[in-house]
Amino acid sequence: MRGLINRRKVLSAGLALGAAPVLGLRVSLAEATGSGGSGADKTTLGPPAPFSFEILKVQARALSESAFGKVEPVDAALLEQINYDAYQKIKFRSEASLRLTRDTHAPVQLFHLGQLFKEPVRIYTVESGSAREVLYSAALFASPEGHPARLLSPQTGFAGFRVMAPDLKTDWMSFLGASYFRTSGPYNQYGLSARGLALNTGMPSPEEFPRFTAFWLAGTPGRTPITVYALLDSPSVTGAYKFVCERETNASDIHRVVMDVELELYPRIDVARAGIAPFSSMFWYGEGSRKRAADWRPEIHDSDGLAIHTGAGERIWRPIDNPSRVMTSSFVDSNVRGFGLLQRDRDFVHYLDDGVFYERRPSVWVEPQGAWGEGSVQLVEIPTDDETMDNIVAYWTPKDGLKAGQPANYRYRLSWVDDIAFPDALGRATATWTGVGGRPGFKRPEGLRKYVIDWQGPVFEGLGRDDGVEIVVTASRGTISNSYSHPVVDQRGRWRSFFDIEATGSAPVDLRAYLRRKGAALSETWIGQYFPVE
Repeated sequence: MRGLINRRKVLSAGLALGAAPVLGLRVSLAEATGSGGSGADKTTLGPPAPFSFEILKVQARALSESAFGKVEPVDAALLEQINYDAYQKIKFRSEASLRLTRDTHAPVQLFHLGQLFKEPVRIYTVESGSAREVLYSAALFASPEGHPARLLSPQTGFAGFRVMAPDLKTDWMSFLGASYFRTSGPYNQYGLSARGLALNTGMPSPEEFPRFTAFWLAGTPGRTPITVYALLDSPSVTGAYKFVCERETNASDIHRVVMDVELELYPRIDVARAGIAPFSSMFWYGEGSRKRAADWRPEIHDSDGLAIHTGAGERIWRPIDNPSRVMTSSFVDSNVRGFGLLQRDRDFVHYLDDGVFYERRPSVWVEPQGAWGEGSVQLVEIPTDDETMDNIVAYWTPKDGLKAGQPANYRYRLSWVDDIAFPDALGRATATWTGVGGRPGFKRPEGLRKYVIDWQGPVFEGLGRDDGVEIVVTASRGTISNSYSHPVVDQRGRWRSFFDIEATGSAPVDLRAYLRRKGAALSETWIGQYFPVE
């Protein structure tokens, strides 16, 4: 069981989805490769060629003007023999780690191909405007005698790469599978994944998974930043990407990974739903969905909510759910200021898992650079009955989609953090519970559901029951009753709100709540969904 719950979230390249989204298999990054071995041959590089982001854009545009060609793996039969267990036995030799500059603080190790990662990517190093390809050699990896990896040809290629700490003992960023990438965030614990692009997620037609087919890696002398350039390709879109990545560490040994992302997309065809700055995460159950708790642990999730900072300045918190059917929620906006999937609950006692440490999973925040125009933040929630699958997707989708032959450029900053900056003048929704409606000691009415929301923040300090703090609740249908709020006894800066909802039918009820005092908002806006017949 421990082997299962230590698996990381990585989708195999080229995975296709059916009419409804399909959950993605997790694969262990920490166990997939590691340091060890000795006597590796010196890394072999190909001949130099001019390189820049502008050159990459030209290449991506030219690629979009030709028909999509699927990359066929080399030695596919041998790769099929490298299953999950066999993959764990392949170790990248630490002495072969790529040093992008002589004094770089971001050495790079490469991922091997296998049954789950059959389509190769090409990897280049960049220095002084010149790129050289890293050529595959079995000598870069250690594997047991008789292992099928030893029989692969020199044309095999790599699956991806990871960026190591200077001592090569841990990694803090990886690109592996389709267009997926992630970092270990503030507490050296991998969690949700980011993606280069999502296409037609949650649509009736099959979802399309673009993939990064080549990477160019450049270091910065004397500093931690590493710049990653990537070429994206799919039947519908090509793209040129630039990631400037830096890992910062404070005095408490808490990290902050910042990635400044620029991308230019070149659609081959019209795309109705393009997901910009997408994430994939996992939510099985939390404090608000105890009826789905089939496991002994109190909560199991990589993220517990979607946060949005709208173009108009409103702060929104939408707790994530594990619904009984696929649900897509759209939050229409213009020039959104920020959005992301967060893990607000940092209390170990709420998870009790000292093997995978859900309380350490990173939160990720998107800050658009420049105006993104009209569109919506979309949240796709897919039913799941365990923790090994990614069942949550979030992204920004432009109102008009992508048009064939019309390039689209986006810039944004990704911050992998403990929590996002939040104004002191607003309280945050930090927990949501549900239960039977009505009052204890009285007969509970049929069809009545109770919601309880906890709010926290400096704005509540010094406020008491008689200071005019009230909850404002609205529902898309049904009847709200028994709504009230009060400070939590002996909990500084913490308030609790209650309300009951009565509704019938199978359609979800959209709920909206916030705290106010003297006509002014005292909290962010909490948004939830209630399913009366579940």
